[in-house]
Amino acid sequence: MNKVLNVVAVVVAFISLTAMSVAIGEFKFEKETHDFGGIPQGTPVSHEFKFTNAGDAPIIISEVAPSCGCSVADFSKTPIKPGETGTIKATFNAAAKGPFTKSFTVKSNTKTPVKTLTVKGTVQ
Repeated sequence: MNKVLNVVAVVVAFISLTAMSVAIGEFKFEKETHDFGGIPQGTPVSHEFKFTNAGDAPIIISEVAPSCGCSVADFSKTPIKPGETGTIKATFNAAAKGPFTKSFTVKSNTKTPVKTLTVKGTVQ
């Protein structure tokens, strides 16, 4: 009888734990890559990546790291609640002529904790 109760207790505990889901934020970007096309040399260009929190908990962005010193990023510093929108602004300093592809690594508390956004184009 004692073994049966132990087995039932384990089964009930397993079902209870698997039924509970952990609330977590989730990015839903309009797009994750932006092509500037041809841009003039010596003129910084910016693009705002817009996203919605499609998860069940607030999104907190801890860092947005550009791939090189020729780029900077600005982002929503306050938590983005479920259903709300936020932005990540990527700015590229078009100093050298030629094609470019720059990435921005987004670190957050979301379902995918590391996300990469990309800007590209050609400096003329």
